[in-house]
Amino acid sequence: MKFSPQLERVTLLRRYKRFMADVVRDDGSEITVHCPNTGSMKNCVLGEPQQALISDSGNPKRKYRHTLEALQVAHGHWAGVNTSRTNALVEEAVRSGWVADLDPCSGVEREVKYTDSRFDLALGERAEPHTFIEVKNVTLGPGPEDADDGVIAFPDSVTERGQKHLRTLMEVVASGRRAVLFFCVQHSGATAARPADEIDQRYGELLREAVAAGVEVLAWRVALSQTEFVLEAPVPVLLARGT
Repeated sequence: MKFSPQLERVTLLRRYKRFMADVVRDDGSEITVHCPNTGSMKNCVLGEPQQALISDSGNPKRKYRHTLEALQVAHGHWAGVNTSRTNALVEEAVRSGWVADLDPCSGVEREVKYTDSRFDLALGERAEPHTFIEVKNVTLGPGPEDADDGVIAFPDSVTERGQKHLRTLMEVVASGRRAVLFFCVQHSGATAARPADEIDQRYGELLREAVAAGVEVLAWRVALSQTEFVLEAPVPVLLARGT
């Protein structure tokens, strides 16, 4: 995913009302930008001025022309916080054949319905996919006072919707088709991913149940820069409790 114009480096002052953030540009001017993230952004927003990247829609008619894309978090790492980018990042990588576990040759579809759910991606014909893929944006890294262990977690707040997705992925497997949970780890310090049991214990339990039932879990780290975000490399998923 290339950015043109490139992302602008600014200073984040505050995030508020969930979808808004105030930033300061290099010229000293302060603007309000859109923050497309429904999560808590725990350990991403540090509660003090921090470096950030914003994109410019180029649309002067938009109420908030600019969008918060990434934040510099603890230990000098960067985290991608625009969750509307996540599906596109994974789709781009799958279509290019970069993700060896997901062969695009039979077709790649977005927003595919399964019973009363809708999955982010699917492989195969839209009317009868053979693989359903649910994508999650993973950014919960260590805070400033924590050791920089490189283990990035999901979720950053209790997610009943995420729990439902895991149950539906298990239904997909029971129907004889393939189900994949894809952790898109938008954190430059990531060396592994894990369920955040300390945030949502039930999600962690369901994730382990899903893996035991045959749901596959993939995790890939995203490389972030002012010119491009791209899936860079796979990282292991740690399911043992306490890791």
